[in-house]
Amino acid sequence: MTTNTNKPAKSFWIIGVIALIWNAMGIDGYINQAYQTDRFKSMYTEEQLEIIFNLPSWVTAAFAIAVFSSVFACILLLMRKKIAKTFFLIGLLAVIVQTTYNIFMNPGKEMYGAMEYSMLIMIPIFSIFLFWYSKKCADDGILS
Repeated sequence: MTTNTNKPAKSFWIIGVIALIWNAMGIDGYINQAYQTDRFKSMYTEEQLEIIFNLPSWVTAAFAIAVFSSVFACILLLMRKKIAKTFFLIGLLAVIVQTTYNIFMNPGKEMYGAMEYSMLIMIPIFSIFLFWYSKKCADDGILS
């Protein structure tokens, strides 16, 4: 077993912690949606909830894969493990699947507001950034 001697910059730790918090919020969102909590239901109209609770199972699975693999990737990134890149890629692919459904196939897309559209933009961008960043850190020898 080799020890990595490349010391990451402070920005590495800041990005890693922010990414972990962001993706942990994604897990919170997934759990609230999956368990249909009162907090989740209070954020939507009955019509929106009907659509959300009847999403195809593959979309819900993509949501779960995206958030759980990304949290795991963040932990691995903070542990400076190169395999973080693989888990960020899995999360990115799941985000692409979910975003594609939400943009092109979701029957409730006409009810989207500014928040939904901003998340449809932010989530893939953040996911792409984290994959790119983990790849860069691996290429720079920060991850081993």
